[in-house]
Amino acid sequence: MSVSEPSKSPGWIRPTIEYGPVVLFFISFKIWGMMPATAVLVVTSVLAVAVSYWRERRLAWAPVVTTVIVVIFGGLALIFNNGIFVKIKPTVVYSLFAISLWVGLLMRKPLLERLIGGGLKMDHAGWRKLEARYAIFCAVMAGLNEVVWRTQTEDFWVDFKFGSIFLTFLFMATQLPMIRRHMLPDPAEARDG
Repeated sequence: MSVSEPSKSPGWIRPTIEYGPVVLFFISFKIWGMMPATAVLVVTSVLAVAVSYWRERRLAWAPVVTTVIVVIFGGLALIFNNGIFVKIKPTVVYSLFAISLWVGLLMRKPLLERLIGGGLKMDHAGWRKLEARYAIFCAVMAGLNEVVWRTQTEDFWVDFKFGSIFLTFLFMATQLPMIRRHMLPDPAEARDG
């Protein structure tokens, strides 16, 4: 590797930064309960954004928005000693993402394409489909969070919140066939072929 080439991060770093705070929240809840787990979530979310900035020298808007909401709702939960603020936070986050994605679609400026377009080369129709599907997924997750926290025990809700990581991965896996159909050819492969 030459001096001018950036070092490549190990593949586990980004998922750890993105999902680490939720995993630590889950573990902390099981050991100490809701309020200590909320404090852990707030601190680790801020640390995750800081580490992400330190590693990449840029801030992605989605984790920043999520962290700001975590700090606000987590702070309210800690100040008022009321876990409801933590329970409605996922509803707010999922709803904001769903609305943002729908607005992007309505304005014919897909938001996902601008966010991850550098890492994924798809045609415009593919981006519109992915954005619409992701908006629906976020809306469903917001609704599901509302149903779960309002009708189930706090323990069940925390398990659901942790399980939502796997639901997200499952959703993303179901999109792979559509993504493959809409992939653009790699210019380097086209030249070599």
